[in-house]
Amino acid sequence: MRVVVVGGVAGGMSAAARLRRRDEGAEIVVLERSKYVSFANCGLPYYVGGEIEDPAKLLLHTPHTLKAALNLDVRINSEVTAINPSAHSVQVANTETREVYTLTYDHLILSPGALASRPPIDGLDSPRVHTLRTVDDALALREASGTRAVVLGAGFIGIEATEALAHRGFETHLVEYAEHVLPPLEVEMATLVTRELRGLGVCVHAGVAAQTITHGDDHDSVTLSDGTVLTADVIVLSTGVRPDTVFAEAAGIETSRGYILVDEHGRTSVDDVYAVGDAAVGRDHDGPVALAGPANRGGRLVADAIADAEDSEAAARPIPSPQGTAIVRIGSLTAAMTGANRQALDASGAEYFTVHTHANQHAGYFPGTKPVHILMHVGADGQILGAQAVGADGVDRRIDVIATAMRAGLSATDLIDLDLAYAPPYGQAKDPVNQTGMVAHNVATGELVLTGPDALTEATPILDVRTPGEYAAGHMPNSLNIPHTQLRDRLDEVRTWVETNVGDQPFVVMCAAGVRSWIGYRIVRHAGFNVTMLSGGIQTLRAWLGDRAEAVLVTGEG
Repeated sequence: MRVVVVGGVAGGMSAAARLRRRDEGAEIVVLERSKYVSFANCGLPYYVGGEIEDPAKLLLHTPHTLKAALNLDVRINSEVTAINPSAHSVQVANTETREVYTLTYDHLILSPGALASRPPIDGLDSPRVHTLRTVDDALALREASGTRAVVLGAGFIGIEATEALAHRGFETHLVEYAEHVLPPLEVEMATLVTRELRGLGVCVHAGVAAQTITHGDDHDSVTLSDGTVLTADVIVLSTGVRPDTVFAEAAGIETSRGYILVDEHGRTSVDDVYAVGDAAVGRDHDGPVALAGPANRGGRLVADAIADAEDSEAAARPIPSPQGTAIVRIGSLTAAMTGANRQALDASGAEYFTVHTHANQHAGYFPGTKPVHILMHVGADGQILGAQAVGADGVDRRIDVIATAMRAGLSATDLIDLDLAYAPPYGQAKDPVNQTGMVAHNVATGELVLTGPDALTEATPILDVRTPGEYAAGHMPNSLNIPHTQLRDRLDEVRTWVETNVGDQPFVVMCAAGVRSWIGYRIVRHAGFNVTMLSGGIQTLRAWLGDRAEAVLVTGEG
């Protein structure tokens, strides 16, 4: 059996290595267009920033080491230019010698990956424009000189490139066409990232696009859609990717928006041809997920499907739908997510509610306490549909727990019962994940009615149960301030306020993070008032408002 793998790195090399372990006698040929068949592409930004000093650390394997360890026939500088499904063959061109030859296969695995998207920006051909997808890209960007950098695109790679350049001392501008950085994040979480970027000295331009790049002898000028002109010695293009699948489409392999369509075992529409990684998408999946984890795991399962087919077995596990679990560092912060966000849920017509918590990452009395901001979307049936977390410490642990719960089919309420490790330096007896589940349970059982920050207007009546000092530092205009510890004794004051200013509409109880307002909510609801509670308190509200917060919130005693 000869298996030809097109493309190395995550998906292709994972498939080749697993197939060798399943079948010692198979002939396995890996064709890689570049000169690097196995490299740590997720580590590239950290080499650019100088945290990884030796570029050799990025190279995981070479053709020589793969031949010695796994008996793989790895051919670098080898580009597949055509596939002939009826002849079970591929046409290969050596990118250095231009030699062209034909190679037959019994099974073909396509893992061509993706290419950097190139939006219609005049002047994009400037030599000062870099991408960051390959080792050569990283080497070039590491050597780039100057003092001023512009990064186009604030997705994961754009954020990492921005942090790297700022770390190296560049005056860095980050440009994002969407309304906020890291568009998959919800706005109230992305605001925390923007604040951290500004703390690093980065100038963030959101809601605008680059229109032109004007070449100069000493520098380039980047003109944005709002008229801003940025001077740049270095420009990083990070505006997304597109699947590298033209050769597959030409062979009649079914695609959607350029992505190769595969079934639950990675099989394409053509016999004996499989696909995995950034260029492939499941027929029943919502969309592509260009992440190393799913590519690696998918490659392994494709290899199992091929080995089973050769043995006339059907034991291979299906490739699961990816949850899109991802994480990124921004200065001292970490942002992570799993599952769907509001945009995806709203587009699907799903019914859901959203909870926000701001619990500390470890015991409050232990030094170094910092909050982990968690947002979770919960379906009408209690299913966890998606979650996001931002914080300085403990974010990775919490999002991984929630991602695992989602994969296991646990409900939001089940998070309450997770027996998570606890000691004062590491967590709380009621972990932030447990607490998020508790809030979701209160909503699901009808004990709590939440109002999101998006539903508030300046006319919304607010019962603010924070201290007078907190209230004076910023509150919503139509507010009554009664600290939660005084609320039971001042219900007549609440009743007069409702009769005079509120009427039959519900009012919203608010505090700093949602803990005190939950107490206040139960007090006034027990007293018969029509009431809801602001999810996550003013911490969530300020993040939702972002730069508008100072214009909306009132300072002073009010």
